[in-house]
Amino acid sequence: MPWIVGVSGASGTPYAAAVLRALLTAGESVDLVVSRASRLTLLDETGISFRDAHWQDDLREWLARGADGKPGTFDADVEGVRYWNAGDLAAGPSSGSYPVKGMLIVPASTACVAGVALGLSKDLLQRAASVTLKERRKLVVAVRETPLNGQTLRHLVALDDAGATVVPASPAFYAGATHIQDLVDFVAGRVLDAAGVAHGLYRRWAGELGGGTRTA
Repeated sequence: MPWIVGVSGASGTPYAAAVLRALLTAGESVDLVVSRASRLTLLDETGISFRDAHWQDDLREWLARGADGKPGTFDADVEGVRYWNAGDLAAGPSSGSYPVKGMLIVPASTACVAGVALGLSKDLLQRAASVTLKERRKLVVAVRETPLNGQTLRHLVALDDAGATVVPASPAFYAGATHIQDLVDFVAGRVLDAAGVAHGLYRRWAGELGGGTRTA
């Protein structure tokens, strides 16, 4: 069964790329939903136009790009990905009878958080998240916004109450980051930890002060 990965319009497309690469490396299948707003963010942050008719080529180019914007940083095999248009409310992930392991929204904008918390289902991303909650499957929401106002905080509490796991896109520094990719990978790794997917994206805390300053 696949994981649904929803990409909303918040800044942070490198987080989504890191999660997708790690899922595919772990041998997981992915159902990908890219919102209309996220296409604009992707274009702004990477220069890549994500097109329905050429989604495999565009996704391959996106996943090969490092967090610093350098193309060709990673090998990108997208054979394990199935793409669904965000406007297709008749798509498989819109139904609870469609078998999936769960859903990861990365990055999650405040608009996306509000839509899921209120059950609006205005597009496939929100609908798939609502289905994930009603079917009691894992939903991980990697919210990327600062500062957070009271309304968004209440929406996040509502998602937590409904069974979702909220993972703020907050990089840590104890793992010995030396590059922007390390910070991105830490957040992606915490998203995958919440989903229960094995990975090797960051050095874990081992109870030793100063461990992050030494090469593993």
